Amino acid sequence: MASDTMRAIRIHEYGGADKLQLEQVPRLRPTGSEVLLRVKSAGVNPADWKFRSGLLKDWHPLQFPWTPGNDGAGVVEEVGPDEKGFRRGQEVFGCFGGSYAEYAIAAPGDIAEKPRNLSFDEAAAVPVGALTAWNVVIETAGLEPGMRVLVLGAAGGVGLFSIQLARWKKARVIGTCSRGNMEFVRSLGAELVIDYTSGSPAQQVKDIDVVVDTVGGDAAEQALATLKSGGLLVTVAGAPPEAAAKSRGVRAVAGHRASGEKLGELRELLRSRIVVPVVFTTYGLADARKAQEESESRHGRGRIVLHIAD
Repeated sequence: MASDTMRAIRIHEYGGADKLQLEQVPRLRPTGSEVLLRVKSAGVNPADWKFRSGLLKDWHPLQFPWTPGNDGAGVVEEVGPDEKGFRRGQEVFGCFGGSYAEYAIAAPGDIAEKPRNLSFDEAAAVPVGALTAWNVVIETAGLEPGMRVLVLGAAGGVGLFSIQLARWKKARVIGTCSRGNMEFVRSLGAELVIDYTSGSPAQQVKDIDVVVDTVGGDAAEQALATLKSGGLLVTVAGAPPEAAAKSRGVRAVAGHRASGEKLGELRELLRSRIVVPVVFTTYGLADARKAQEESESRHGRGRIVLHIAD
């Protein structure tokens, strides 16, 4: 008989990673068309620690106690009485809140069948990063063959998918990253890779059609100088530098996460290895604190993943 409780990471107030506590809590139950997932792996996204620390509380205040996590992969455990599309035992991946737990509730439109060629850890590294890159590259920028794209932060969880999707659209891709990640970014399909510590990309490239910004701050504003007249910068790292862009005759807009409906199309790209996820490292659920500390402090590649169950 299934237990009435489950393990979950929770916080009871804003603060540092020490606020993350592993607790035994009542097990969730699906209602309506909800889907209850037995979570196998959860992605660790920068948004997780930004919510925890209170950086986003003016825009998205939390209700405590709160369980972090925005995406992951697992197995359908139970469905609500109104859900007809998913069934118990299906392996799925997608976006759902509270993924730092043994069980989580998902909306059916935000999950999809997991590609069989991916492990649960690999699948958990996909949803937020790939759906964000899809919105930026496909929906907002509307890339076409031959367009020149500059990806700032090309080795990160959004940047690596932006490169692969841009190459799928037959764009020419340039990426910025740290020196240690240059070969990795080149392996993703970037034809030119720039060490961001060597100076502004504007010193090396011009006539860019689209800048994909996953870094923000000064890096985004400096990258405006790489754009051709009428070019576009799409940022997922803060407010777009609209005024500076306008003064240069270019545009700057904010990117978002694409609808979960796009997971079906991404699944086919993942199956065919046109798009490949990258797991930087894994931690157990009890080590969520260490995982978020690493996410908060590093400039690595790919996604950190919580491996919750085998």
